[in-house]
Amino acid sequence: MAAALAAGPGRPAPALKARRRRQALVTLAFLAPWLIGFAVFFAYPLLSTVYFSFMKYDGFRPPVFTGAANWRYVFAHYPLFWPALRNTLWLVAVMVSARVVFGLGVGLLITKIKTGAGFFRTAFYLPYLAPPVAATMAFAFLLNPGTGPVNHLLGDLGLPQPGWFNDPSWSKPALTMLALWGIGDLMVIFMAALLDVPKEQYEAAELDGAGPWQRFRYVTLPVISPIVLFAVVTGVIQTMQYYTQPIVAGKVASGIIGNSGQAFEPGYPDHSTLTLPQLVYNLGFQRFDTGSACVIALVLFAIAMAFTALLMRRRGGLFQAGE
Repeated sequence: MAAALAAGPGRPAPALKARRRRQALVTLAFLAPWLIGFAVFFAYPLLSTVYFSFMKYDGFRPPVFTGAANWRYVFAHYPLFWPALRNTLWLVAVMVSARVVFGLGVGLLITKIKTGAGFFRTAFYLPYLAPPVAATMAFAFLLNPGTGPVNHLLGDLGLPQPGWFNDPSWSKPALTMLALWGIGDLMVIFMAALLDVPKEQYEAAELDGAGPWQRFRYVTLPVISPIVLFAVVTGVIQTMQYYTQPIVAGKVASGIIGNSGQAFEPGYPDHSTLTLPQLVYNLGFQRFDTGSACVIALVLFAIAMAFTALLMRRRGGLFQAGE
């Protein structure tokens, strides 16, 4: 008490200041692993990417400052940037939406199955475990317009036979079908969320005369909305990094895969499967234009952050309109 009075009004006692300092140091010690990881694996790479975006650098000679030359080249003179941007945004809008709706539908369906639910859970989850390269190659052979069994079956049924990965208008829908085939991750997440919805709320809604759609709209969706938001945000981030499947599908469809020594420009057919991550690899590791690759990487980062911020800002009203 005497030490506190001696410190004067509004001024903490030395013992209190020392205790706060110790608490701050303990907190910092617990945060240190995360802070170190954040600095090494996020802050430093991000700042380096910004730095090299203003440099001419091929990975061998010292970087040379060129101002905004790389930015002007990518946005005004690089012919593949805008097709890749359009394809990436198309995949974000269509593929993410389709995966969320399909994953939620499959999860809802399996939770309603009384017998054989374990079999269907396993059957829908197993494709997710397939390696992306193997799964894409299998899909490319199944959807081969000339020899694939899918088009043979469609022909036997008298239906149109698309070109799939060999047709610019069908290549992105074919990639979306591949993404829906590996829906097991979202199915499991949505099943866990659906099983966590209180049954009392369903019973109360049913007593009030709510039908199946009303119960889903006003009971299920509000409860699982955080999980839906999580699925959308992570889906957007993953799709902004979409690289393996489109480039493997393009190689298989063009006949390049398996033939060593052949040059391959990503995006077959007609740049319809070209994505921004492919441009980052092509510019940075095949053409050794690190500065332009960093520009596209920063564009990817900015778009992903913008989508995430928009979704997080609107999270409270995603499923409330019309109530």
